Amino acid sequence: MTDPQIREAARIVEAASNARPAVIRSFFDEDTFTVTHVISDPATAKAAIIDSVLDFEPASGRTSFASADKVIDYIHSEGLEVEWLLETHAHADHLSAAPYLQEKLGGTLAIGRHILTVQEVFGKIFNEGTRFARDGSQFDRLFDDGDRFKVGSIEAIALHVPGHTPADMTYVIGDAAFIGDTLFMPDYGTARADFPGGDARTLFRSIRRLLSLPDQTGLHLCHDYKAPGRDTYAWETSVGEEREHNVHVRDGVSEDQFVAMRETRDATLGMPRLILPSIQVNMRGGHMPEPEDNGTSYLKLPVNTL
Repeated sequence: MTDPQIREAARIVEAASNARPAVIRSFFDEDTFTVTHVISDPATAKAAIIDSVLDFEPASGRTSFASADKVIDYIHSEGLEVEWLLETHAHADHLSAAPYLQEKLGGTLAIGRHILTVQEVFGKIFNEGTRFARDGSQFDRLFDDGDRFKVGSIEAIALHVPGHTPADMTYVIGDAAFIGDTLFMPDYGTARADFPGGDARTLFRSIRRLLSLPDQTGLHLCHDYKAPGRDTYAWETSVGEEREHNVHVRDGVSEDQFVAMRETRDATLGMPRLILPSIQVNMRGGHMPEPEDNGTSYLKLPVNTL
């Protein structure tokens, strides 16, 4: 294994197998098919919240907090202290509840440094003015590939896994990897790569990088859509299961085969239902655009652009 960041991630996974296991509690939002994960260290009661959901009704433009409040209730019931609010990328299918959770629970809001690329690209698409900072300052920390951190006493590392978007990150925390949209359950496949800044070839290489982690590494997904023939939602698998069974990228599938499949499939897909509001909010760290002179925030709808 020549990749130093993956070597370090593998060491963290192996070390965690001999330690007291972390506690992972997941919350599924069926409206957006999104999974929010809370991982906590039983030795210190410190926790991280990964990929939270702000409820949003596009017809009325109203937000609510039922999904986030379930996470808050769990944090309080378990006596946990939130250290981190982690975003795997700027989601196109749901709005982040990170600012609301941070107000209620504290914690450091973090994302990958390549959010700057997303801010630049979508800042132009939405014709944002100079008040919209494109320097990642809406977040408390920007992770680079290989950056180390801890959740309580549990070692963790951030890995840059672009392809779905330029800014996707995986967080390996103990022996669990929170991989965002990079992979889905083995019977469903992989993320699309046709959003601005996405690339199928880059996605393949990121996935194969992740799949070089130890087979026992737990993979915790951001979404599930129920593959044909499966009646229940699922969001936890492993490196070994993905390598053996993933319908798009299992062992033996070449890079060129994957790229041809992914690009052909992506050409048939419609845009996510909430992409336009989601990106505008998530590139701001979950905050709405600044209110206009009447005190109201507005989300733009670019016509014939995407």
